[in-house]
Amino acid sequence: MNAAKWSFLLCATVSAAVCLCIYLTGRVRRPEPRAWGLDCAGCGDYPDELCAALFQGKAAALLLGAQCEQLHRAGAEAEAGIESQLRAGRPLNCSRLRASHSYITRTLSREEADFPLAFILAVHKDLDTLEWLFRAIYAPHNIYCIHVDNKTSAAFRRGVQQLASCFHNVFVAARSESVVYGGFSRLQADINCMRELAGGRLRWKYVLNLCGQDYPLKTNRELVRFLQGRWKGKNITPGILQPQHMKPRTSHVHREYISPGHSYVIKTHRRKAAGVPHGLTLYFGSAYYALTREFVNFVLSDPRAQDLLQWSRDTYSPDEHYWVTLNRIADAPGADPNAEWEGNVRSIKWLDQAQVTHNGCKGHYVRSICVYGLGDLEWLAQRDSLFANKFEVNSHPLVAQCMERWLRPRTLSQSEVPIQPEWHIKNNKCFFDIENNECSIPLK
Repeated sequence: MNAAKWSFLLCATVSAAVCLCIYLTGRVRRPEPRAWGLDCAGCGDYPDELCAALFQGKAAALLLGAQCEQLHRAGAEAEAGIESQLRAGRPLNCSRLRASHSYITRTLSREEADFPLAFILAVHKDLDTLEWLFRAIYAPHNIYCIHVDNKTSAAFRRGVQQLASCFHNVFVAARSESVVYGGFSRLQADINCMRELAGGRLRWKYVLNLCGQDYPLKTNRELVRFLQGRWKGKNITPGILQPQHMKPRTSHVHREYISPGHSYVIKTHRRKAAGVPHGLTLYFGSAYYALTREFVNFVLSDPRAQDLLQWSRDTYSPDEHYWVTLNRIADAPGADPNAEWEGNVRSIKWLDQAQVTHNGCKGHYVRSICVYGLGDLEWLAQRDSLFANKFEVNSHPLVAQCMERWLRPRTLSQSEVPIQPEWHIKNNKCFFDIENNECSIPLK
């Protein structure tokens, strides 16, 4: 075939592809969707394939994904979300919730059964994102304490209570704090849950703390192997000696203030009178941790831990010095006095680290922390940390769906028990129905 014919065929092919794209785009954009639940957030015929392409950072997938999320935000609230159900006055049907939201209701391996974990979840908003996180970390042999910010609405608290009531191993903390960002109340919330967990009958091995906008990057079995491996019997509290620029956090008195719609911590001009109790050296690090049960007992009973807790009441963000400082005490259970930033507990895209430790936020920033967008999926899949922060299901529904489709197959592949069909994340073919103006799911 001569060059002229090849050129003609190439032009014709490209033209047809362009026309097809324009046609398909017009079909998707023409109607306004009635509602887009998480099951339909993929918006294409094969959501798994779209997610796979997003994790590879393919430009075409990012474009299609952005269109899908735009349609989701333009439509009504997600019908699949439990928050909208509760607002409509429909109580949760626990059996239906566990089945339709793909909860794993059996322990998947002897290895996991022999190493139960405790989780502390501090939450203050967004029940749908909390439930999305919870079904990813749920296992029937673990135990979960949910601390609900005392400032939240009665409706949100009822929703969390209803969610917890669907599971035998989940409870809401009896004592609730009015949590202020950067305040002592955030540390106290964890302590409240620890007291109840320590007094429970389940002999859990480690406790890990989460906020309601986290998501795991490892399966439960991978968490167990991580903690039983290099860290066996050791606490994970990443941090270093308190840097000079962080010292005003603990050298001056800070106060929490709460008013309708606002809460904040202010630094006063008054210096703290007393030095750090027991001559402890202050460290600075992550507020997130993995702590042994023995260390938790130490935190709740040792005079040094108790005195440091009281001393920290008027400091700024004490959860960023409390755990890491106690874990450097040589005779504390599971202590690691020479530890630094090891542990890889969280992946976070901080605003001031853009283009330094990460490639920038592809979603949006809240308090200098990235809320992940579609363009962040490739980066997330390459992380080796235990969890990532932050996510918003209703702002970025396709991110949420793809993260589930990325994690759940790995979880099930590690199972030693027969896999139940409802444990799979739904893999429905979704398409936009022009005539009925809705996202339709054909029966299988």
